[in-house]
Amino acid sequence: MTNNRIELFGIPVDNLSMDETVALIDQSISRKIQIHHVVVNAAKIVNAQKDEQLKKSIVDCDIINADGQSIVWASRILRKPLVERVAGIDLMQNMVLLAAQKGYKCYLLGATEEVVYKVAKKYEAEHGKSIVGGYRNGYFEKEEEEMIAGEIAASGADTLFVAMTSPKKEIFLNRYKDLIKVPFIMGVGGSFDVVAGKTKRAPLWMQKSGLEWFFRVIQEPGRLWKRYLTTNSIFIYLLLKEKFSIK
Repeated sequence: MTNNRIELFGIPVDNLSMDETVALIDQSISRKIQIHHVVVNAAKIVNAQKDEQLKKSIVDCDIINADGQSIVWASRILRKPLVERVAGIDLMQNMVLLAAQKGYKCYLLGATEEVVYKVAKKYEAEHGKSIVGGYRNGYFEKEEEEMIAGEIAASGADTLFVAMTSPKKEIFLNRYKDLIKVPFIMGVGGSFDVVAGKTKRAPLWMQKSGLEWFFRVIQEPGRLWKRYLTTNSIFIYLLLKEKFSIK
């Protein structure tokens, strides 16, 4: 837990820049002290209001960054301004670069077998084979979770990226982090799909305009339009409610 936290809608968020976040993680890895990291966006904030297990999995983390631009805007409206957005995929890519520089090993867990294989081979091609300490797809039964956590621990990895849906990845990491023992662990959602080229990331102007969610809906309208319509509407309601209560 950092000393520079604000609270939004009952969820703590660390007021850290990308550089500050990476520096804290690097320090922790070098000391072999585990850091459990999570990012929050509007959807996760909304879902945590009614899902106690998800909320606990967030609150128990050592670093909680604002992934969505909407979180940064909300912090400013509520006069608790966050310094910047720290997107999960950007942090993951920065951590891969750090791993290449410092000789850290990364374990990749999640996505389909085809996608995680492509990500592993891409990182090996760019940074050398030693950067990948192991990888596994994200399709497994609950009964296999403890065994998989043990395999990750045995890999000797310094960082663990978990590319699964929410709240599955948050709950998995919170439940097994003591067994996993990897110094840095984080959930990265659909980031493997982007790195593997399966999906595209929104242009920079859309990211800065808070429209990255809309770009995702365009790519997968059947799966995402209803989810984003619902969670974004509830998030706006929560923001107005908190703004009004403060007044």
